[in-house]
Amino acid sequence: MDTEFEIYVENAIRWAHENIGSNDYLFKCLAFVEDAYEESNCVEIFGGDSAKESAVQYEAYKNIGFPPIGAFVFYDASGTISGECKNFGHVGIHIGNGYIVHAWDKVRVDNYMDVENLSAAPGWTKPKYLGWSPVDRIFKGYIKKTGKIHS
Repeated sequence: MDTEFEIYVENAIRWAHENIGSNDYLFKCLAFVEDAYEESNCVEIFGGDSAKESAVQYEAYKNIGFPPIGAFVFYDASGTISGECKNFGHVGIHIGNGYIVHAWDKVRVDNYMDVENLSAAPGWTKPKYLGWSPVDRIFKGYIKKTGKIHS
């Protein structure tokens, strides 16, 4: 990971920690992890419309071992949002030592494998670990708020 991304990871993790306990991201786990990077670094990243779509786009299923710090860690999870029932997935940011910060019932920290044991919301399946995507893949095509595109 190059130096620029290391700073982005540090900023994102600090931002995420500042939001632990917040319930502003209920059913918005992807928005939470994207905001952690975008808000703390004045950038815009481009994933899918759901955690599951982002996992596919970022090819997270190719990385099933222990995630590096800053990686998006993805899970399969199905349920209903706004009358639509599908696999929306779930995602968190690996903050080190096997822990992720993620938006569940509230923003919280859990071991990335223990997430599979969390109680699901009514009508939802328990999350099933899918894999992770590295920061350099998440940032492919990102834009700094100044408008400059990076590849």
